[in-house]
Amino acid sequence: MVVTLALVLWLGNTLEAVLGGLLKLLLPDTLYLPGLGLVTGVGLIFALGLLMRAYVVQGLLQWVEGWMQRIPVVKTIHGMVRDVTRLFSGEIHERFGEAVLVTLPGLDARVVGFITREDFAGLPAALGDRDTIAVYLPMSYQIGGYTLMLPRERVQPLDLSLEDAMRYTLTAGVSARKDERGDSAPSPRP
Repeated sequence: MVVTLALVLWLGNTLEAVLGGLLKLLLPDTLYLPGLGLVTGVGLIFALGLLMRAYVVQGLLQWVEGWMQRIPVVKTIHGMVRDVTRLFSGEIHERFGEAVLVTLPGLDARVVGFITREDFAGLPAALGDRDTIAVYLPMSYQIGGYTLMLPRERVQPLDLSLEDAMRYTLTAGVSARKDERGDSAPSPRP
């Protein structure tokens, strides 16, 4: 809560400092009120959200993105950032097939993973065949992760939603499911 409150205060102060300073230059002193920069910032964010839904703006953004995809280094960085933001912006169901438990070879250890590919058609044969699946194994606190090509028999379906499995993995097993209030419920301890 403290970090969230600090970020909200920082954002509010930044909006007031930047937009408030600009409004002080544009408006007479009698029209400017303290907090007007913050209100203007919130209004601009809301207007930007509405514009992003407009057909013309979406077309313009796709056109700009198409040009960005033609620049060698930029297309790689932009593609990675775009994929990560889509993944964590609620499009998790489109990116991951299901949550699974992966048994590591030669160990009794198991890790939570997410099926990312079941069809390797059009890719080099060394990546996989019809009995192989790609499973992403994220590391706790999203430090990184690994994508493994595994035989199907090494994984077993996990009875958790994708969101709950991702929450479990990214919090190092501290939280797993949301309770009725929307808070994360602690995982049962062995």
